[in-house]
Amino acid sequence: MSRIIEGLLYSESHEWVKVEGDLAVIGVSDFAQAEMGDITYVDLPAEGDEIEAGEEFGALESVKASSELYCPVSGTIEAVNSELEDAPEKVNEDPYGAWIIKVRMSDAAQLDSLLSPEAYSEIAK
Repeated sequence: MSRIIEGLLYSESHEWVKVEGDLAVIGVSDFAQAEMGDITYVDLPAEGDEIEAGEEFGALESVKASSELYCPVSGTIEAVNSELEDAPEKVNEDPYGAWIIKVRMSDAAQLDSLLSPEAYSEIAK
């Protein structure tokens, strides 16, 4: 059974969002990393890039598959977790600690379209 953390929001494409003021901290769910297997590479975007909700911002690669990452909110990429370039396995070890990007949101109302932990648990079965 995958861990789903209270206090986070989730997208149907298995990204999680932690809201810190007008920043959205984004990573991938425990379910997503478990489905992928051992992650061997994380493709990260550039800081400062503008991004739209639903737009691809990177990818995870594993021994089994490659999976695109989609941004749940629109805004400016303020930070990327460059530690993942040298240690992509951190996504497997601690998917809720190994954030991937931080986005300064341009429209916080977009959070309303994301899933609660309860709603996400219905998808992540």
